[in-house]
Amino acid sequence: MKDPTSLQQSPPSHWIRYLISTETLWTAPLLVLSFATLIRFAVALNPYSGYNTPPIYGDYEAQRHWMEITTHLPLNQWYRYELQWWGLDYPPLTAYHSWLCGKIGGFIQSDWFALDQSRGYESPESKFFMRATVFLSELLIYIPAVFVFCQVVYGSQGYLKKVIPAHVSAILILLQPALIMVDHGHFQYNCVMLGFSLWAILGLLSRHYLLGAITFCMALAFKQMALYYAPVIFAFLLGRCFTEDKGLFLFIKLGITVTATFALLFLPWLKDMNEIGQLVHRIFPVARGLYEDKVANVWCTLNVFLKLKQILSLDSTVKLSLAATLCAVIPISIHLGIYSSRRRFIYALVNSSLAFFLFSFQVHEKSILLPLLPVSLLVLEEPVATNIMINTAMFSMFPLLKRESLVLPYFAITILWNWLSGIHNIEGLTSRFMVWGNHATFILWYVLESYVQPPGHLPDLYTVINAIFSCGVFGLLFSYFLYRQFTLVPQKKDSKIKSQ
Repeated sequence: MKDPTSLQQSPPSHWIRYLISTETLWTAPLLVLSFATLIRFAVALNPYSGYNTPPIYGDYEAQRHWMEITTHLPLNQWYRYELQWWGLDYPPLTAYHSWLCGKIGGFIQSDWFALDQSRGYESPESKFFMRATVFLSELLIYIPAVFVFCQVVYGSQGYLKKVIPAHVSAILILLQPALIMVDHGHFQYNCVMLGFSLWAILGLLSRHYLLGAITFCMALAFKQMALYYAPVIFAFLLGRCFTEDKGLFLFIKLGITVTATFALLFLPWLKDMNEIGQLVHRIFPVARGLYEDKVANVWCTLNVFLKLKQILSLDSTVKLSLAATLCAVIPISIHLGIYSSRRRFIYALVNSSLAFFLFSFQVHEKSILLPLLPVSLLVLEEPVATNIMINTAMFSMFPLLKRESLVLPYFAITILWNWLSGIHNIEGLTSRFMVWGNHATFILWYVLESYVQPPGHLPDLYTVINAIFSCGVFGLLFSYFLYRQFTLVPQKKDSKIKSQ
């Protein structure tokens, strides 16, 4: 990455500067982890998706129900049992994770996951257990990856030049508000998939290609949305096979590694093609349509002006979204494969995941977490773009989080991250205009949405405006990050992957 001494960023807030001062330097990782943990548990005290809202509840009940069915039913029933009640629709590693959590929880209190009898189960004790499983999963997989990434990126510098930006970036990445709100507020386990993805990124950057391939397979086997990164990771590894010594041998090893990893993870279902077909059908729900809710992507925005659902058949929308996504992703991947560098790799990950979010089929608002991971890794490299991206992502999820009574933690954690990132110290008239203009638009929308009723015939007016504006900002950021990827001037240390 860029030399930390030349990063185009104003100093972080005084709180971080004290945290990483030379007098307290040795305690910085512990303080960063402690503060990140405190924020997560504070958010976890609030309601979750589906809290006290029968009859179907929400994502919390979905995760709890998966723990219920995986601990009581044979594997061949996991993707078939009671599909109308939050049927399992993530790949096998999610199912294994649910099984492990369910076994531990069932040992503590069997009522939490009693088959068919525990639907909608809510108690303070079970809520604490469920919240704890999210934090422990993140602590074991995602958080270590963040600390290691920050050390790897700045590891070529002198001691103080290395640790100061490493700790600054670590706390800003760990306090990235969207992931905290979705996993510890709304309730999901995106941290596991993103953690495996980050370990894969680390493996590729450090030339541990097999480790990178294995951990990325695990990310895909936990949540299929990791496909957002797949074209870029494939292009990067393929490029290495052409430029590394013994590239053909590397290609063979990668092929065997990927095949063996997926075979092990999917082994219980490989014995029967019907079981494989059912698993694929559940993981890729084409029948749901182009989108389910008002998402800040191209299709939802276009639908406001051109009713795609009425004009095109389901098969046509699948082909349209696939063609648009491929047209956006293929040039990004080819360019990276030919002109590989460590910095360009991160930009390509941003661009690939943003392209999928904007153009692909069946996008959820929470899928913005995929582009946010590589964007967060650029928090010191691209402070202004990162600030705009993270704040717009939070803004785009506000309607979802408001429905779940998470407004207070939403504003608290967003303001906290902006303060820590040094938004008040941003220099340059253009940068200030972009950042504060964006925030002014958000504030105006918040005020209108809270105090001005929409017309009776347009009950979703503010949600639609939110989606359209957010999509426009994401589109501009996509153009910017494309420009950065394709015009990046390699630095001396970026000229060869081997030297990194």
